[in-house]
Amino acid sequence: VEKGHHRMENRQVYTVPLSQLPGLHEQDLWAGITTVVMVVRSIQHWNKTTQEVQFYITSLASNANKIGSAIPQHWGIENSVHWTLDVTFNEDECRIRSLHSPQNFSLLRRIALNALEQESSFRRSIRQKSRRAAMNDQYMLSVLAASLPNSILS
Repeated sequence: VEKGHHRMENRQVYTVPLSQLPGLHEQDLWAGITTVVMVVRSIQHWNKTTQEVQFYITSLASNANKIGSAIPQHWGIENSVHWTLDVTFNEDECRIRSLHSPQNFSLLRRIALNALEQESSFRRSIRQKSRRAAMNDQYMLSVLAASLPNSILS
């Protein structure tokens, strides 16, 4: 049970080892699957209650408590990265649509985000670091150097 943001969320997590289920459709395409997870959510927001059911597949052992605590952590990371990419790099506004370009630019944005987060000499927001790197070649080099393992620089 979680409370916050004027809502109460109750999650029930069920796990079943894959060995106890009949074969999944095209199961061989999912290497390493060991568990199927079902999460039943009941969300009470003000005076309205909604329910949703989500299914997951995982390579983790069938442990409902462990998987139940891992799911919100995973989504918290996903949401914070997506928010940063959208706010800093305007990812949602990008009009790149052809061939492999969307995937390539998404990967480049994530590389840039990681490099900017690694650089620690200029303690500012990712947006400010990005702008400084665009305007200052020396700072750009320090961002690139911060993203490389130390063994490469030695």
